[in-house]
Amino acid sequence: MASYSRLADFAGIRSKWGWFLALGILMVILGTLALGSNFLFTIASVMFFGYLLLASGILQVFGAFWSRGWGVFFLYLMIGILNLIVGWLLLTRPEAGAITITLVMAIFFIVGGLYRTIASVGMKFPNWGWACFGGLITLALGILLWQGWPATGLWFIGLYVGIDLIFHGWSWVMFALNARKLESAAV
Repeated sequence: MASYSRLADFAGIRSKWGWFLALGILMVILGTLALGSNFLFTIASVMFFGYLLLASGILQVFGAFWSRGWGVFFLYLMIGILNLIVGWLLLTRPEAGAITITLVMAIFFIVGGLYRTIASVGMKFPNWGWACFGGLITLALGILLWQGWPATGLWFIGLYVGIDLIFHGWSWVMFALNARKLESAAV
């Protein structure tokens, strides 16, 4: 009875499996293009982030004026101005932005990898070896990015986006194929 109710819950999803398949294929294609054009996708990603920050900054500044009576006017205004400045810098100097963001990512990977490695060894929870291995891989990636910096800043974000798109695309493809199987099994 429980499996029947789960099948009924997914009726809407099953009927749209083709759209999920198309989305997955498109993401795999875009990811493959990103792997072949790391620099282009790095710059495009940084500029997209710049546009998001500009939009956020505009909304934050307007929000500051709408919330004057709440005592947070200057905080919202300063955050909005900061978003506008950083967004503008990313749009006008995307290469420098990519290099800076890559350095921040390298530091994040180094600190996060060290933490996960040390925590997993110290806590020794079930299957802690996998967490330790993942931490070591993240640490190694951070060190490689840092050692190759600033040159890694011109291609790493595009590579990261490409790999992420491919894996998410394949996840959608597998989801769609499984949804299709559920549809034929339910009939």
